[in-house]
Amino acid sequence: MQNPDRGQVTQTVGKVYLVGAGPGDPGLLTLKGKVLLEAADVVIYDALVSPEILAIVAAHAEKIDAGKRMGRHSLLQNQTTELLIAKARAHAVVVRLKGGDPFIFGRGGEEMEDLVAAGIPVEVVPGVTSGIAAPAYAGIPLTHRNYSSSVIFVTGHEMAGKYRPGVNWNAIAQSAETIVVYMGVRNLDRITQELMVAGLAGETPIALVRWGTTPNQQELIATLETIVDRVEVAQFGAPSIAVIGNVVKLHDILGNLHPSPVSIL
Repeated sequence: MQNPDRGQVTQTVGKVYLVGAGPGDPGLLTLKGKVLLEAADVVIYDALVSPEILAIVAAHAEKIDAGKRMGRHSLLQNQTTELLIAKARAHAVVVRLKGGDPFIFGRGGEEMEDLVAAGIPVEVVPGVTSGIAAPAYAGIPLTHRNYSSSVIFVTGHEMAGKYRPGVNWNAIAQSAETIVVYMGVRNLDRITQELMVAGLAGETPIALVRWGTTPNQQELIATLETIVDRVEVAQFGAPSIAVIGNVVKLHDILGNLHPSPVSIL
């Protein structure tokens, strides 16, 4: 826009919203997230965002798949950030739509840092994280007065070259009565072995919840010493959440009480 006082050209910069899409069930998308999807000029989304949530995006909006899955990357992380910056300089409302919650193992903090450094206005819209929702839909409360008064969340997929060499599974085993592991199926053998070496009994219950909160949700219940063999027999893969601890016993009582889906279209 031409500034008549200074004779210079100034550029209006849009805003990026890091929106958590939730774990899969479209009814778990926040109202604020829905409003932003309906108003967005551009939506850059991840692989695990459900088609039902993408259907909310306004017809005029540009939709870009930036999904990352094991063995398949649509865009590298730096390319995604560069794309967000470019789109914000050309459009008023840019939504970065991420599965679950942007700040829980979603690299939302990294993207926000880069946007701030580039002078791009940015806001986070939290979402329901799969580590809470998937166990809930499987009838596994993460805390319960009779079983657990503490819970810890940890990633089972460690990035090479990260700020520390690896997860301290010994400390994790001693820190909480319920352990929730994201992205841990591929490394499940090592994780369970390290937890048992750290003192957890081989009989400790563990649940894997795959495609949590979706119509395709599957559950596999075992113990630390039997889960790896059970996974191999059942061909139980990602994306899955693991829950470790005595709260898993409640699955036998509450596991058939699946929440009903809610349409938000």
